[in-house]
Amino acid sequence: MQKKIMEKIRTRFAPSPTGFLHIGGARTALFNWLYTRHYGGKFILRIEDTDQQRSTDKSTKAILDAMTWLGLNWDEGPYFQAQRVQLHRDMVQKLIKEGKAFYCNCTPEELESKRKQALATGKKPKYDGTCREKKLTKSANSVVRFRSKQDGVTIVEDLIKGRIIFNNEELDDLIIERGDGYPTYNFAVVVDDALMNITHVIRGDDHVNNTPRQILLYEALGFAVPKFAHVPMILGSDKTRLSKRHGATSVMAYKEMGYLPESLVNYLVRLGWSHGDQEIFSLQQLIELFSMDAVGKSPAVFNPEKLLWLNGHYIKASSSERLIEEMKPLWPLGTRTDDASFTQKVIADLQPRVKTLVELANRADFYFADEIKYEEQAAQKFLTQDISEQLKAIVVAISSLRNFSKESLEDFFKTFTQERNIKFKAIAQPLRVALTGKTVSPGIDEVMVTLGKDRVIKKINNAIAYIEQLK
Repeated sequence: MQKKIMEKIRTRFAPSPTGFLHIGGARTALFNWLYTRHYGGKFILRIEDTDQQRSTDKSTKAILDAMTWLGLNWDEGPYFQAQRVQLHRDMVQKLIKEGKAFYCNCTPEELESKRKQALATGKKPKYDGTCREKKLTKSANSVVRFRSKQDGVTIVEDLIKGRIIFNNEELDDLIIERGDGYPTYNFAVVVDDALMNITHVIRGDDHVNNTPRQILLYEALGFAVPKFAHVPMILGSDKTRLSKRHGATSVMAYKEMGYLPESLVNYLVRLGWSHGDQEIFSLQQLIELFSMDAVGKSPAVFNPEKLLWLNGHYIKASSSERLIEEMKPLWPLGTRTDDASFTQKVIADLQPRVKTLVELANRADFYFADEIKYEEQAAQKFLTQDISEQLKAIVVAISSLRNFSKESLEDFFKTFTQERNIKFKAIAQPLRVALTGKTVSPGIDEVMVTLGKDRVIKKINNAIAYIEQLK
């Protein structure tokens, strides 16, 4: 019996295409998606584009691309709200005919005057019902208002926040159709959710105050009221609402910065949801474990360092074959990565040491460069006249090595240093700078094996030539 009930669950994500998909919206989409997948229901994507002046095709594409990148596949849609306007208008007319809505021709100036007067007398600045009983017909610039209940209470049994009680006298006769004939948000969303049989509305808690108005609209239209779950907002480190000043807020900006989608998914779900002390979750684990009972009531604080740590974890856990594909758009212009085998080895060298793919791309520059640009201080300290002879001896010795493996190089360096009665550190950093141009890199033996004998000899000879020209 339980399975039969659960199969009826239908959730939706309904972004407005007026910009990119931001972190908060992505988390809302993720919670809807996980809840639906947990119970084997249907996840619907609806683009709320009735604001024709601000809605753009570019934003729609950006939202769809971000959803796809995160792996949040939808079962139906995307539906476009602007294509459903006639349905909304029909429902407006239904309410008018039933006496549940009315035309209002109050001008913006009149409404503003009434608002100021109400505030001046300490009253709530809501619509005063001027046109409620006038039985007006449609005229130029007239709007349609919902005849809201004037007494009693509307109760929201929120799956996250618990019971919330609203006094109906606090709610005004909200506009449901603007003067241009387009529905308002609160009306269109009710009609669309009802006609799409949405059973659970999971959204940000900035919509809490819309909920009693929407419940009254459901009831007036004769639709079943869905269950509501309002997710607390995401805050920045200063406990204010997350914004650009706290860092990137667009989902695709994280892709461009070299984050893997699974790290963002893992991080977003932990912003407000928990399962004990567990931090790392596979997608399948999230689907199995997710429930509204474990969603917190308090706002979550966005921690970029935690996300960065998670991304490093997922980069380390990824196959170099997978990363070679992820890296393609991130290599600096001019980087030659046509040798797939070599590129894969470079990635394998660096992936345990980086936290983003952009960092990997930047740290890999010396592998691909024919001529290295040495860090100035590193060159001054380590590429000196007295090291030149050692580097020449290394070139001669490794030229005859048949096996260029990590083990053979370890044996080589052990013998080389013993014969010259020097410690490895005496040549380690000079050799590192010669090969990489830097004082920090993966292990020298790892770098040499990945570069291969020919590249190593060429780079060391270039370093020798650099030292010689300093004479």
